[in-house]
Amino acid sequence: MSKLHLVFGGRVSDPQTLDFVDPAALEVVGIFPDYASAEKAWRAAAQRTVDDAEMRFVVVHLHRLLEPSLG
Repeated sequence: MSKLHLVFGGRVSDPQTLDFVDPAALEVVGIFPDYASAEKAWRAAAQRTVDDAEMRFVVVHLHRLLEPSLG
């Protein structure tokens, strides 16, 4: 199984949490086949919104959700 990674983000109510204000408005950056390409996309999205403290992007390890035993 590929080690898929999802990169997404949006506006949060508190910059120290992942409490997204409007989950319907989340920006999905994409799904990537490895962590390196997901991190590159995450960095680009985060840099684009660096001046907005309420915007937060994350990398989710989809492979860990789909097959927890694979780690």
